[in-house]
Amino acid sequence: MSQRKIAFFDIDGTITSEKDGSIPDSAVLAIRQARENGHLMFINTGRCFQNVEPRFREIGFDGYVCGCGTNIYYHGEELLYVNQTHEVVSELLEAARRTDVDICFESREEVIFDTSRPIHHPDAKKQYYEFKERHYDMSHDPEADDFICDKFVIWYEKEEQLIEFKKTSDRYFDCIDRGGTFREFVPHHYSKATGIEFLLTHFALKLENAYAFGDSNNDLPMLGFVPHSVAMGNAMPESLKERVSYVTTKASEDGIQKALEHFGFFA
Repeated sequence: MSQRKIAFFDIDGTITSEKDGSIPDSAVLAIRQARENGHLMFINTGRCFQNVEPRFREIGFDGYVCGCGTNIYYHGEELLYVNQTHEVVSELLEAARRTDVDICFESREEVIFDTSRPIHHPDAKKQYYEFKERHYDMSHDPEADDFICDKFVIWYEKEEQLIEFKKTSDRYFDCIDRGGTFREFVPHHYSKATGIEFLLTHFALKLENAYAFGDSNNDLPMLGFVPHSVAMGNAMPESLKERVSYVTTKASEDGIQKALEHFGFFA
């Protein structure tokens, strides 16, 4: 076998088709073949663990970097977990209500919207009902004393709302621009890149053996961290493609398979 490599894959638009969210057969077969050849395959996602659907787990990964580096698993064992206190959640909830933004808290156990008032943003409503269709239990009251989160996202309408909200969130979280009026918030000092760094140390692997695959702005920390970075052909914004070492075809056009082949995972 060639030198052992470790690869990290975003989910949406990377593993899944940019057309319809399905998982191309070529991606599944390629990831499994790379594992059979002795290489390590990890999902590296902004999603928290409970939101990594069974269809992704069934592909057969070695593990998961979830919540932008806040929760890491290897062969079913939890290696790292970082969460926020209820006091921090309460501050965020108050700020979201004061600025009238839609907020969704995420943790390894649940996703919870603040439904104390109607959800305004169309994209927030869409996400809420998608979770409903997956039969997620979103009944936990974020005001309850036992409620915590690992990270969260917001949707807003006016820039002034975001500016005011960040006066609270900036004390604890980094803000990731996901495009439009959608923002993702991750605890200071954690990212998809820190998740990679953690696992390189865990496996005593060199950085030169690390590969990352992504398609959007929240993948930039990991794409910028590894020497072998791959942007999908469907990556947005287009400028992301200028910041990686290799651009493969679209996810729907066997992009994962072609990139793994290019980098010698099947040799």
